[in-house]
Amino acid sequence: MNKPKRKVLARRERQIMDVLYKLERGTVGEVLAALPDRRNYSTVRAQLRVLEEKGHVRHEEQGLRYMYFPAVPREVARRSALRHLVETFFEGSTEKVVAALLGGEASRVSREELERLARLIEKRGKES
Repeated sequence: MNKPKRKVLARRERQIMDVLYKLERGTVGEVLAALPDRRNYSTVRAQLRVLEEKGHVRHEEQGLRYMYFPAVPREVARRSALRHLVETFFEGSTEKVVAALLGGEASRVSREELERLARLIEKRGKES
């Protein structure tokens, strides 16, 4: 059986995944209640079904209810999303990502964060 190919998530799908990662598992009603803006039950159920088709979510039947949960650990999903972001918006360049994070008005990197980043970079340089 072929493994479903994970596709890029739409905004609402990312919100649903965030809820599922926080809850670890949940029914349609529980996901709906945790979303930032209300949608109707049928819409969330349909979106969960689409997420399942894309390979992001699985479900188990518990009585008459479906219990949904992430199909991949959050860290794996995070790396995949980051890889997509870097390839799509930064031409695959880590340097361009870091420059964007550190520059401009949107930058809110504290001195402590900069020091931790410098240590990570130094450590990575020694490992290479």
